[in-house]
Order: sequence, then C-alpha cells, then structure tokens
Amino acid sequence: MRGEAFLQSLNDGRKIWLDGTQVQNVPAHAAFKGTLDTIRQLFNMLDDPAVQGSVGYKVESTGRYAHSSFLVPYTREQLAQRSGSFNRWSQETHGMMSRLSDYARSLVTGWYAARDELGQLDPLFKEKITRYYEEARDKDLFLTTAIIDPQIDRSKNLDDDRIAERFLHVVKETSEGIVVRGAKMIATGAPYTHDFIISSFLKFETANRSHAHVLIVPANSPGLHIVCRESFASVSERNHPLSANYDEMDAVLFFDDVLIPWERVLLYGDAQKVLTLRANKTANALAFHQNIVRYVAKLEFVTGVAFAVTESIGAQGFLHVQEKLGELLTQIEVIKALVIASEAQAKPDKSGVLVPEMSYIDTARNIGTKFYPRAIEILQQVGGGGFVQAPSGIEDFYGPLADLMHKYYEGATVSAEKKVQLLKLAWDLIGSPLGSRHELYERFYAGDPVRGYANQFLSFDKERLTAPVWGLLKKASKDGKTLV
Repeated sequence: MRGEAFLQSLNDGRKIWLDGTQVQNVPAHAAFKGTLDTIRQLFNMLDDPAVQGSVGYKVESTGRYAHSSFLVPYTREQLAQRSGSFNRWSQETHGMMSRLSDYARSLVTGWYAARDELGQLDPLFKEKITRYYEEARDKDLFLTTAIIDPQIDRSKNLDDDRIAERFLHVVKETSEGIVVRGAKMIATGAPYTHDFIISSFLKFETANRSHAHVLIVPANSPGLHIVCRESFASVSERNHPLSANYDEMDAVLFFDDVLIPWERVLLYGDAQKVLTLRANKTANALAFHQNIVRYVAKLEFVTGVAFAVTESIGAQGFLHVQEKLGELLTQIEVIKALVIASEAQAKPDKSGVLVPEMSYIDTARNIGTKFYPRAIEILQQVGGGGFVQAPSGIEDFYGPLADLMHKYYEGATVSAEKKVQLLKLAWDLIGSPLGSRHELYERFYAGDPVRGYANQFLSFDKERLTAPVWGLLKKASKDGKTLV
C-alpha cells in the first residue's frame, strides 16, 4: 500500500530538529506518529477500489491512480473531480489539515498546465516542470511550500545587509546547480514532505538577482535543517482527539549552503520573471481553489461541534443561542456558494485549461480570515464555563468517583461520559495549543489580511460600479452635461 511506502520514505537522512535534538526515526516519533497515521490512511485510499475514484484518477501512461490534485482540468467534469478529491480528504480530516499536499501539488499542476505560457520566461522551464510534474504525480510525492522570509526586522528590506544575508539567496553558481543560504518560513507539514516549493513574497528589484528564484528542494538535501515548533500532538486520543491525529507541524528551514541541482531550479536571477510566475492565474486559481473547498469542511465541523454542545446542555431553545448558531450556518453557506460560483464561472485559459474564477476564490479567502475566529468565538459563547468544568480525563469515569462522575456530569441529551468527551473535543478547538494554532493559521495563511482586501480592491474593475453612478447623475442634471 502506498501509505506504508510513504512512511518508509521519510527515513531518508533528512535533518529534523525538535526540542534541541535531531529526530532519528520520523514515523515512530511521538510528535509525528498520529498525524502520519492519518496521512497513511489518506494515501491508502488511492489503492482501495471502493473509494479511489473519489480522490484520484487513472493516469493513462501508468495505469495507476494519482491524486486528483494532479489532474489538469479541461472539462467541468474534471474540475468537479478535483473539487471532489479536495472535499473527500477535507471531510476525512474535518478540515483540520490544511496542507495535505493537495495545495502544493495543485500549484505544480498549475505551472505544468500553463507550461507553454510560462515557458516564455525561460527556455528550460517547460521541460523542467513537465519532468517534475510527472515525477511527483507518479511517485505520490508529498509537497509543501515555504514562501515567507523570516521575521527579523519588517521595517527593513534587502537594501539592509543584515536582512539580505538572512533571507534565502544564492551564494554560488556551479555546473551542478546553485548554492543557497538563508532561511524560510513557515513550512507546514515540513517533517513529512518529500520536496519543498521555495519562492518569496518579496517585491524584488532588478538588483535583487540572488534573491529571485523559484526552487524545488528535496527535504533530505545536505545542509538543509528543518527546525520544528513545539509539538502540539497528544498521545491521548480519547482526551484530545484532534491534537492526537491532526498536528501538521510547522517549521522554519535553515539552508546552510544547500546545493539545488539545475533541474530543480525553475527560475533564477530575473526578478520580473519570478514575479510573473508567482502571479500566474492558472496555477494560483487551481491551488487556491483547494483552500476554499477545505474551508467549507472546517466550518461545517466547528458548527457541528457547536450544535452538539448546545444540545448536550439543553441550550438550543434560547433565542440568542439560536441566533449564534444561525450565524455559523450562514458562514458555511457563504463559503460554499463562493466555491460553487468559482467552479460554475470557470473559464479556459490560453491553453484551454478550465480555471476557477479567482474573484470568488479571493473573496472566500479574505472573508475566511474573519469567519473562523468568529466561529471559534461563538463556540466559546455557547459552551461557556462547561469547557473548564470538564475533568482531567475520561479515565476519571472508571476511578473511585465513577458514580459521582456519572451523576454530576450528566448532560441534557447525552450521558455524562459522552458529554465530557464532547467538551474535550470542543476544547481541542478553542483552548488547546492546536486550537490556538488553527485560529492563527486561518487569520494569516493567505497572507496579510489587510493587504488581501486591498489587493481585491486594486484589481477590481471599479468603473463597472462607478459608471452607473455618474450616468444617473448625468441623466438627472438639467442640461444633460457631465458634472464637473
């Protein structure tokens, strides 16, 4: 099964650092074991005839199923196949794993789909991206991105030597490739990935040649150090069901003179070409489409928890509670409608690839930065003090106080034990380190939310809305002349 093969592939010499020591056996480590078991089960779905069609498609050249994030959509049926695969994995993980590789794979698929257009940027780009796309697809490679530069001094830019030295840059060119030095953040899923897609959000100038690049970097590259944040994984699934299974892990990457072979250097040395690739509509739309499909599953899960908590304490009859629960439903329907609209209004790009409508995707990503924190706030409000009332563990129901536990923790519609299990699940969303991480993630994973809204304004055809205003005023004027 490919899930087991995936686990075996992770002990490949990669340097993962956690709690000051290097991890020697990734699949067996307590910080990663639960999450990797989740990923293993997802990968194995591609080998199960009963479900493989819901997450994958058959590749003609190999006869094997590949995940549908690799499917280039030319028809509405193929676009729906991609959307369905995103939804299936998201539903399996309740939307709690945002970087299951289908996002980064979609980015690579988008570059491959637009290879004729992007090949104008570099004569070797088309060949490189084709070869890599086929390798990633056929070998079931797990991919993630690292595109943010380290937070050192946000008031400075590359004109400052202290910043330029620490941001990832090329220090040497050789016949084999380029040697890079510096750091990148935040690589979600870093311990589990086979390759990192590396670029930058910087607004490059022509002079920033050494910092302008788009790279695909193997996780086991000599000189690459994967420095993990504190683990939020729990060994007690009964008490922390989300933390035990869905801690994706985030990391900062240290590049200590890492050689990137030329075949993995997609672009290098031309700031404008890198910016053009980064803005490619085909790749961005296919990748960001995954974001919002996953987001629906996550909002549905939070809402389901809120509904269950409310029912368990008998609070569903209160009007102010119903109002809050109704608000959660509107969140789901708004994002779901935007997903549907993005697919319904998809249009072919220059090469015939059916691209979801970005305006709806941008809208969903922007308002999502506000929706999720509000959803968590509502969950806190409907449960109130019950969340800190829960005992230390489910095990208390089997101790000396078992009779009293069942008596005083009983719910309105469920047993005491089920009620406590539910409260602990909800706490994993609102109060645990994992829950706090998810709230932070949903606020910022799409970049600066202020800039996100501003970019949507700047790119919008504003005359479409202002022309009717001026037209009405012109019509209303007595002389019929345009107002000054």
